Amino acid sequence: MAKILILLAHPFLERSKANQMLLDSIPISEDITLRDLYELYPHFTINVKEEQSYLQCHDVILFQHPFYWYSCPPLLKQWIDSVLEDGWAYGKNGNFLKGKKWIQAITTGGSSSAYTKEGFHGHSIEEFLLPFQRTAELCKMEYKKPFLVQGTFHLKEDEFQKESIRYRNFILENLEANHG
Repeated sequence: MAKILILLAHPFLERSKANQMLLDSIPISEDITLRDLYELYPHFTINVKEEQSYLQCHDVILFQHPFYWYSCPPLLKQWIDSVLEDGWAYGKNGNFLKGKKWIQAITTGGSSSAYTKEGFHGHSIEEFLLPFQRTAELCKMEYKKPFLVQGTFHLKEDEFQKESIRYRNFILENLEANHG
């Protein structure tokens, strides 16, 4: 069994039906650790060594966040900048994340068709996520295809339920995946 670390980063979680729904669907397991970064670090003062120790104890790092100005919320960006240190996560002797999986669970208000070359945003979601993919690769991690819930502004209750079940199954699949 893999051990999954879920790093939740949503500055206004109480106003996000989609992210709350995803959060509520996370299976209860001793092999899953959830860390709500905005709850832990409301003043953006990140305990780097503590975060690194959590990373070392897990096989899958799952970043759950809304798509925020074509990226992630600011605290998650600061977390990446602070925790993934040269000499620890990458660079000379930076092998502590080698072989771990990097996955993002992302919600977008815009529909999947909005994230196409012909769509409103003019680019695919994969193009916007390239900096995350390169960061994972730099850290010798295995970048996995993101879990996406798109068009959240227009989802109906039954669609939220389907996405909730899909997320739970996605996490369970990654939990059961053999590491290494």
